[in-house]
Amino acid sequence: MFFIEYKSCELIWMISSRLGPAVAYFLFSIGLITVVDTVCKIYTSELAPVQLVWGYFVGMCLTLVFYFGSRQTKLSHLMASQQTALQWIRPLFLVLSICALFVGLKFLPLAEAVILGFMAPLFITALAYPLLGERVSIHRWLAVVVGLIGVGIVVRPGSGIWHWAVIMPLAGALCFSLFQLSTRRLAKTESTDGMLYHTGVGGLVWSTLLVPFFWAETQPIHWLVFLGTGVLGAVAHLCMIQAFERAQASLLAPFNYSKLLWGVILGYLVFDELPTANTLGGTTLIIAAGLYVVYRESSDDNKAPTHTDGIR
Repeated sequence: MFFIEYKSCELIWMISSRLGPAVAYFLFSIGLITVVDTVCKIYTSELAPVQLVWGYFVGMCLTLVFYFGSRQTKLSHLMASQQTALQWIRPLFLVLSICALFVGLKFLPLAEAVILGFMAPLFITALAYPLLGERVSIHRWLAVVVGLIGVGIVVRPGSGIWHWAVIMPLAGALCFSLFQLSTRRLAKTESTDGMLYHTGVGGLVWSTLLVPFFWAETQPIHWLVFLGTGVLGAVAHLCMIQAFERAQASLLAPFNYSKLLWGVILGYLVFDELPTANTLGGTTLIIAAGLYVVYRESSDDNKAPTHTDGIR
């Protein structure tokens, strides 16, 4: 009996020692992303959202140059790909996603913009069949419907406080779902370094094509913002990769909702914003729907252990 209890404790310690760092990396990554959103919300009154996105990718690419250089990673290894077209299209979805979010942040409270972004997992569910051929059960479709009801409660169309900008975080969530679906397809054949390289360089290329149409005069502080947000974004991506190397995506997925806590805290400290009762009620439905999708995906993965998706 003592031996069994000892082995059980040893097993629990081994699992917690592996999952603990994974969760810590993931939470830290989500926190950094929310800090980037907060900083960019501050400067949307001075710079166009596309300009902030461009600066973000400039800083990210500089960070990746240092990161890959310190590891002496060969450029040929980073550029190698079996799905070159998708590797370059995928960053466009990320650029459009961040641009839409930053437009929303210019007009909406930070927490509300974050909440609407939680629709991304439900959009993934809705698009998984037409884009990836993945079977979507009636349970997941019901989760999508519940999530949409939650969005309706948050944005309150027809009310006096409706603002057209609520569409932008939803559009950003849609684009981000396309980015993640592209990641699923690429992860079957591409390396993590290759996807990270194409994310940074591709994001810079696409945003460079867009930024001349929105360019505004910059000050030295703006270049520090570009560099700072890019560094934070690159570190966030690297921390997320470290998290996924230590734990399954289905286990980490619920911790995405920690971004709401970060959003509420930073929204209050920086902008003196607090979410309304309606916002919290709609959030509950959106999070519940998202967690249910995570639960169903975990169940399906257990039934079909040979199927692998996500970031490698």
